[in-house]
Amino acid sequence: MPYIYQDSRPQAPPLPQTARATHSSGKTYEELKRKCQQEGILFEDCDFPATDSSLFFSERPSIPFVWKRPGDIVNDPQFITGGATRTDICQGDLGDCWLLAAIASLTLNDKTLARVVPQDQNFGPGYAGIFHFQFWQHNEWLDVIIDDRLPTFKGRLVFLHSAEHNEFWSALLEKAYAKLNGSYEALKGGSAIEAMEDFTGGVGEMYEVRKAPDNFHDILEKALKKGSMVGCSIDTSSTAESEARTPFGLIKGHAYSVTGIDEVSYRGRKVDLIRIRNPWGQVEWNGPWSDNSSEWRLVSPSERERLCQTSLDDGEFWMKFEDFKRHFDKVEICNLTPDALEGNAAQKWEVTVHQGSWVRGSTAGGCRNFLETFWTNPQIKLCLTEKDDGQDECTFLVALMQKDRRKLKKIGAEMLTIGYSIYESPSKDGHLPKDFFRYHASKARSKTYINLREISDRFQLPPGDYVLIPSTFEPHREADFCLRIFSEKKAITQDLDENVAIDLPEPPNPAITQQETDEEKQFRALFEQISGEDLEISAEELENVLNAVLKKTKSIKFKKLSLISCRNIISLMDSSGNGKLGFNEFKIFWDKLKKWISIFLLFDLDKSGTMSSYELRNALKASGFQLNNYLLQLIVLRYSDEQFQIDFDDFLNCLIRLENASRVFQELSMKNKEVVNLNISEFISLAMNI
Repeated sequence: MPYIYQDSRPQAPPLPQTARATHSSGKTYEELKRKCQQEGILFEDCDFPATDSSLFFSERPSIPFVWKRPGDIVNDPQFITGGATRTDICQGDLGDCWLLAAIASLTLNDKTLARVVPQDQNFGPGYAGIFHFQFWQHNEWLDVIIDDRLPTFKGRLVFLHSAEHNEFWSALLEKAYAKLNGSYEALKGGSAIEAMEDFTGGVGEMYEVRKAPDNFHDILEKALKKGSMVGCSIDTSSTAESEARTPFGLIKGHAYSVTGIDEVSYRGRKVDLIRIRNPWGQVEWNGPWSDNSSEWRLVSPSERERLCQTSLDDGEFWMKFEDFKRHFDKVEICNLTPDALEGNAAQKWEVTVHQGSWVRGSTAGGCRNFLETFWTNPQIKLCLTEKDDGQDECTFLVALMQKDRRKLKKIGAEMLTIGYSIYESPSKDGHLPKDFFRYHASKARSKTYINLREISDRFQLPPGDYVLIPSTFEPHREADFCLRIFSEKKAITQDLDENVAIDLPEPPNPAITQQETDEEKQFRALFEQISGEDLEISAEELENVLNAVLKKTKSIKFKKLSLISCRNIISLMDSSGNGKLGFNEFKIFWDKLKKWISIFLLFDLDKSGTMSSYELRNALKASGFQLNNYLLQLIVLRYSDEQFQIDFDDFLNCLIRLENASRVFQELSMKNKEVVNLNISEFISLAMNI
């Protein structure tokens, strides 16, 4: 079940040096460390205990792991020795090569590394068994605190470790990332770009090597010079090929890091080379320009030294750029800022962020293939006002991320297939209706719908107003999402999450007539029959008559109206305050009821006697209530069934509660002499709790 966002307004990106403490105690790293020092104890993290639950969620360890602190593993533990380098990352018995490839790339940028791995940590004076690391998550930086107990077997680290056996920064970083995602097992399988973004707050772009632009070499060179993190991999055609070794020593379905790009003089001409690292710390390319290939014999010693070329089996190797394009299928680039790599000058981009949810029955409409529900997805308006310098169009990048899916693995969640479409906006504001999408094609869209954590693409469109619709491929799939929009020039974004407003007719004053019509006489006779001698209808009497009448209405499905609902009706209509309905009050309610039945039937599109919850927005609007996504999501959760259908009695209950809430709020507003422009939190409190 996704978290439902109350505030859908665009958010500013986080400040560079702010990180929110996440420990359940509410204390910061410094406070927890100071407490341990004062008490003379080593920190034990209650949020991520040294137990099997922190290791696996779907299986039991195949071997008896023992949690040990670094001082129990080696005599002289160090946090970092000789600087944090890419050779400090050697994969253990966990399928998280994607994470290790990202960590290797992280070591290439000192400033970025220092942000993720605070450097003032060590095992020397003041050591208290506590460490912390910082990760970006959905537009904020988090400070993740851990103790230094690590899983071992026979005195050796089981998972990520350094080539230097007394160095522990990389193993502790892996533990902190496992905590962030719920367990070590949650780190099995992934894409390097995911961890790269969590280390930087940057935006990822993916290239299929065989379809890459002609200047692909320049793009990679510029990316590495700017400190961007770059990974690459070879596709597999089946699960059987996963981690299969090619004749050239490359591993299929395995995440590699790109750690350098350069050129070398060879036989009188320049040869473009690229440097790759296998996070295993071994198993390398054995083709041309590999560690021991004959090509290096014709390169001067000074050139080899400049390129740090060695013959060690350390997992890192050079290869010719043309061979790289021939053997690798995919390249992932995480730009630390979304500066265009294609241009010659660095550009500062404008960034806006929108948080939202796809909730079954209300805002999980699926892609355009599902027209009946597609329009119910969240809609974000994008106003492009300025052309790029020297261009006729506006450049922007859209990155859509589904949130916390890795953390939710333990309850069976998987990555959903996500994407987005961009439409030219009509002149009017507000949530675009179904018919708009029936008759208008998109102006741009994501290249594909794919089951990755984030999908991003660059676009160029003329200045104007557009509507961006993020969605899952199939309807009814729930998740929270974070949508980031980067534009070269200032762009204005607005969530078309309609303002909460009410537009109800004033209750009619009873008309004073000399003579009743035949219809009025019949209605009065009905009233007298129901009300009895006191000529007033109680909640119990109203319950009996409404259930009897509605059950005979063939065109609607109806279960039973409860006594509490009838008391709410009387509360809504009772102007005298005696807890009963007089004739005029009952007549006004009866007219309301007939109107609500006609609205319900109008939006019962398949004539099934029930209304799809996806039509609730329009049905409530026709009843005088304009609601935003947050309110709709709450109401659907309360009143719809498992097939996203709403019976009439639930629809009636919903309207009664909304009218009661609006009446009370109007009274409060009148006392405070304020205009009725409903605040979401106030309206929710009134609508759902009265």
